Amino acid sequence: QVQLVESGGGLVQAGGFLRLSCAASGRTFSSYAMGWFRQAPGKEREFVAGINRSGGGTLYADSVKGRFTISRDNAKNTVYMQMNSLKSEDTAVYYCAAAATYSSVSIPTVYDYWGQGTQVTVSS
Repeated sequence: QVQLVESGGGLVQAGGFLRLSCAASGRTFSSYAMGWFRQAPGKEREFVAGINRSGGGTLYADSVKGRFTISRDNAKNTVYMQMNSLKSEDTAVYYCAAAATYSSVSIPTVYDYWGQGTQVTVSS
């Protein structure tokens, strides 16, 4: 069992930045690939970024490539997402998730555990 708790969301102006964190419980964090997803009102949950177990492999949605960076610290059981140059269309609830496999990391059904989410609001 893995419990995930996101933090770091908030209100920021367009062009600003935020750093999201996701703290995981348990001693098996390093055995999971991790992902960030987001869901805006009235829209489906969409993939944002994923990272493999070691942190050496990452994948990004085209909409955030070059602006967002996913990273992890296995010693701290935490995955991060640095979000720069934020746009109004980045406004959403952001979720972190853990998957037993890195393959198909962009697909929500691959993930075994989900956090409760943290709200990110970007004002224009």
